[in-house]
Amino acid sequence: MSHHVKEREEDDFSFNCPSCRSGVIKIQKTIYDSHDGDQILILKYECSDCGYISKDVVPVSSKMKPGIISMKINKENDLKSKLYRAPTAKIEIPEFELVMEPGPNADFYFTNVEGVLRRFESAVKIYRNNLQKDDPQIPEIDFIILNLQKALEGKFPFTLKITDLSGGSYIVPQEDTPYEFEPKNIEASNNEKDFHIS
Repeated sequence: MSHHVKEREEDDFSFNCPSCRSGVIKIQKTIYDSHDGDQILILKYECSDCGYISKDVVPVSSKMKPGIISMKINKENDLKSKLYRAPTAKIEIPEFELVMEPGPNADFYFTNVEGVLRRFESAVKIYRNNLQKDDPQIPEIDFIILNLQKALEGKFPFTLKITDLSGGSYIVPQEDTPYEFEPKNIEASNNEKDFHIS
């Protein structure tokens, strides 16, 4: 699946920065267009004074059907592969037993594989720091953190999976990154023993 910028423009509409209150927020709109006709709109809000930046992702159109999207990450370049997760989709890395479940306030999520790894790494470190010093989970958690760091260097192969039972999510792999889509209509399991974040 190829992916390119179809259009990028700055909007004349602006408003005061919600962070510093003195700067002006400028809005940049970018439309990403895939070869199969899917489009997403990326809205970037940036303050002229304090450097505050925020992004919103809005699906313009999507033809993805419900199912499981899988991508094998074998090397550092694969980390650049982009992904778009719909609010109802689940992201998981089976090798690490890590799962990112959609919370009640989940929104559209546009990032790359590296961004997913760093989000998992941050969540696992927070969990680890809240454990008692003698907690028996610590060695296992430290091992997961170590392997996440190896994965960020492209030295630990793993599989990234998106389970989307509503449709709309997709992965934009690098040219030679293994990628599969399996149409499916399945029930989400409530009996997982993986490490979950929202």
